[in-house]
Amino acid sequence: MSTSSSPVNLKEAIRNINTLPAMPVIAQKILALNLESEEGERAMLKLIEQDPPIAAKIIGLSNTPLFGASKRVSSVADAAMLLGITRVKSVTMGIAVMSSLTQKPAGKLDVQGLWLHSLAIALAIRTISRAMPRNTRPLDDEIFLAGLLHDIGYIVLDHLDQKRSDELHARFAAEKDRSSAEIEADLLEMNHGELGSELARYWDLPDAIVAVLRYHHDPENENAAVGQPLVGMVNLAEKILSAFGIPEHAAAAINPDDWLALGIDPAQADDLIEQIRKQAEEARQTAGNFP
Repeated sequence: MSTSSSPVNLKEAIRNINTLPAMPVIAQKILALNLESEEGERAMLKLIEQDPPIAAKIIGLSNTPLFGASKRVSSVADAAMLLGITRVKSVTMGIAVMSSLTQKPAGKLDVQGLWLHSLAIALAIRTISRAMPRNTRPLDDEIFLAGLLHDIGYIVLDHLDQKRSDELHARFAAEKDRSSAEIEADLLEMNHGELGSELARYWDLPDAIVAVLRYHHDPENENAAVGQPLVGMVNLAEKILSAFGIPEHAAAAINPDDWLALGIDPAQADDLIEQIRKQAEEARQTAGNFP
């Protein structure tokens, strides 16, 4: 973190791997497991059980109305039965990453709001995926990982230069008529998408996830292709929930082409938007269940 009055050169800092945090150990271990085998599944659940804060979040999430548990979930194994092993993997990765990057006081960055926003986006793109043609839907673990990590660039900025991070979030709150992209362009030489994608690349996350982090506000960029349709899905979800959880404001309105690009009939748009907003409010109301 910057402690002097002069701002950190973000482009220089991001190229210096010593300034970037290491991937959390639990995430490294999970990525190395073969979850196609029962042995790999058991090993992952054991890793989660050995990390009480992550285990508590997974169990808490399972007990929200969002996943329709018919009885109270009290163990990681029960959570895996309800959520599915791939979703547990993605949620664990997301929790581990966000927790590891927010060990110090966060200043004006609303970490809880960012977590809530990220969870809502993950749920939104899951809803969007169900309306897409079956053969074009991303995998469930990709959906949740993309949603939970898409805005980690804000945490990277806070890690590298908390003073400018504080200024950015103060301006987000004060300048609600402007998009986050415009405000970031005024203040930073790298936006949160670029910062997040550099960390994801350093951690050797899948190319599609790197592209989501980099281009979720710029889905028409030709370099976003490697992350499609996830990039377009996150972009659409962000437009629907542009001010949910954190005061991030998308500039563009939703148009029929946003739905058509994903193979969705625009006539379904109103129903899908209503579902997504309802899920987001349910997430807000039950946020205390995942400490």
